Amino acid sequence: MLNDPSLADLSLAAFDQMVAATPGFRSRPGQRDMAERIAQALHGISLGDQPHPDKAIAVIQAGTGVGKSAAYLATTVAMALARKTRVVVSTATVALQEQLMTKDLPALAAVLDTPFVYALAKGRGRYVCKLKLERLAGAGGDEGSELFGVDEDAPPSPTTYGKQLKGQDWQDPEERRMQLYDTLASALAAGRWDGDRDSLAEQPDPRDWATVAAERHTCTARHCPRFRDCSYYNARTQLAQAQVIVANHDLVLASLGMKALPDLDNCLLVFDEGHHLPAVALDQFSGAMDLSGLRWLDKLPRILLDVAEKLGYAVAQDVTTLAQQLKTAMLDAGRIAMDLLRVVATSYDVVHRFKDGQLPEALVEPMTLIQGHARGLSDVLEALGAELKLRAKEDPSQAAQCSVQYAKLGQMAPKLNSVLGTSTMLLAHEAQPMAKWLKSDTSSGLVSLSAHACPIVPGDLLRRQLWSQVRGAVVTSASLTSCGSFDYFLGESGLDGLPQVSTLAVASPFDYRTQGQLVVVETAADPRHVESYTREMVAALLTDLRQVPHGALVLFTSRVQMKAAVDALDAALLDLVLVQGQMARTRLLGIHQARVEAGLPSVIFGLQSFGEGLDLPGLLCETVFIAKLPFSPPSDPVEEARAEWLKREGRDPFAELVVPATGIKLLQWTGRAIRTEDDQARVICYDKRLLSMAFGRRMLQGLPPYAVSRRLHGQPQAVPAQP
Repeated sequence: MLNDPSLADLSLAAFDQMVAATPGFRSRPGQRDMAERIAQALHGISLGDQPHPDKAIAVIQAGTGVGKSAAYLATTVAMALARKTRVVVSTATVALQEQLMTKDLPALAAVLDTPFVYALAKGRGRYVCKLKLERLAGAGGDEGSELFGVDEDAPPSPTTYGKQLKGQDWQDPEERRMQLYDTLASALAAGRWDGDRDSLAEQPDPRDWATVAAERHTCTARHCPRFRDCSYYNARTQLAQAQVIVANHDLVLASLGMKALPDLDNCLLVFDEGHHLPAVALDQFSGAMDLSGLRWLDKLPRILLDVAEKLGYAVAQDVTTLAQQLKTAMLDAGRIAMDLLRVVATSYDVVHRFKDGQLPEALVEPMTLIQGHARGLSDVLEALGAELKLRAKEDPSQAAQCSVQYAKLGQMAPKLNSVLGTSTMLLAHEAQPMAKWLKSDTSSGLVSLSAHACPIVPGDLLRRQLWSQVRGAVVTSASLTSCGSFDYFLGESGLDGLPQVSTLAVASPFDYRTQGQLVVVETAADPRHVESYTREMVAALLTDLRQVPHGALVLFTSRVQMKAAVDALDAALLDLVLVQGQMARTRLLGIHQARVEAGLPSVIFGLQSFGEGLDLPGLLCETVFIAKLPFSPPSDPVEEARAEWLKREGRDPFAELVVPATGIKLLQWTGRAIRTEDDQARVICYDKRLLSMAFGRRMLQGLPPYAVSRRLHGQPQAVPAQP
């Protein structure tokens, strides 16, 4: 079947079949172009164990309204069914996962001749561990509390802290936890609950849930006495029977080498919302070490020795001394870190990055000690874990007790691993430096101090960890090009220069020249002069808001900027405006929709997260106001470190990174305006640099072809549309 052109024809025919069965479908040439490119790219790949496999990765930007999910689902599912393999569709947002599971996949399953099963993949932490729950609920509560105690170093949860601040009814945390565990155990035993956190009517406090979550470090898998009725592994069994699996980018990257998802060399992959991949990669491969909450180190040697005693296992290391030495070294590092932070700031909320990724000399010795002591303790923990699994395997009668002891060890593993991994990254010296920084904050009500390390080039990570394994993939989004080119995304995602990669930009079916306008307001103040620009921008914005007839969205680049606008609202405008953070997002959007449908004007004030994925068609959003070009905050330590490195290499970080990254954000922000073929909307940007500066005109080239005008002193002045 390898290189069989009929596979491309078959998958394209499946797309045509789905289109023909869709009521009220409007012809979208771009959608079929996308389907055709996917079919042609993937039909010749080789799957499984091959000495010289053929690979293909189709990178496709599909403008708003193209219908990209229908294009990639029909083609990849039909091809996978014909090849007797599977498809993994990875997204970045829950909203898209829900759309795929409740709308797109059921619609496809209804029209394809070959039936298929689809399922949603979730991480272990979304499922309950029955073994833990049994020992925490009811009569087993005392034993469970000893075995699976709540993390004493964790800050108060926002929910609990908020209730205390608001003077609401307070409940003893221990009493609340025990009530929760009893309720969950009862529902599980009666079959009223399947063990999936997301299926609970009310979401539990994150700290309470963490104690009973089915985490990898506390799981003996097949050796656990509850394995046969384990909620997580039952879900895994259902997943194994599915031909189409919907996951997310975090899970796909976190599962590399874990066998939780199909092998990447033996399935088809779709990364929708693919522009998020680089950021997810950096997050997955970064490290963080808590230098302030260290009570777990008092518990660690007791747990190690207790498990060893129950096993009759001789521990080679003096773990009590090692743990004390590790705690002393971490306390020393914390004191030195606080001294360093006091030099650069008077506030307790501060981020301090180390120049050129060089750890200060004063921190090298304690961090070296931390690494050595953590490695010694980690070796003991791993040896005990391996012994427990071996004994459970060799003597099933010991499986239950071994699983309990393994779970006790697992409480400590994530903290110990983060200390070992982060200290190793902080001490590393490579040609391409890592971003390394200290952070202190008081958001929990207490001062917390942490040390961080993160690679600075996501493309290298993705090329090495992901693309080296992938045989056939589609990477798609409405915003993969910046300033009219794929170059920035290909570099950031590690796809640049790979022979198996092809690109395609599919235009939106919308007629932006007649449906939309882009108005650039010429302010007297330079946007770089924050205070004077903000005053002028807010004054112009308030004048424009008084003219809003229905729905509008205002996007700000910072909370400070948004607060300045909120503070300037008079009573009449205050009644119109809904501010992100005032209430839950779904409630805010519901109120906005109700107001507009009632014929009232309504305006949403939002930040970056409202600039992407927000779907407000028709009257719900007739105008998008952009307060300022969405440059990233200059204080981001990873971006700072990367810019520093590029400068040292003789390169221009502003032109190479900042401008294209901002161009992608601007494309997303302006994309909130026109959502359907019937919409009429405009974008008003108060940042004159979009027309007056060369970098602004570069960004403009990457936007849809709106009718562009400049507004000077309140009077619109036409300027030529950009090519």
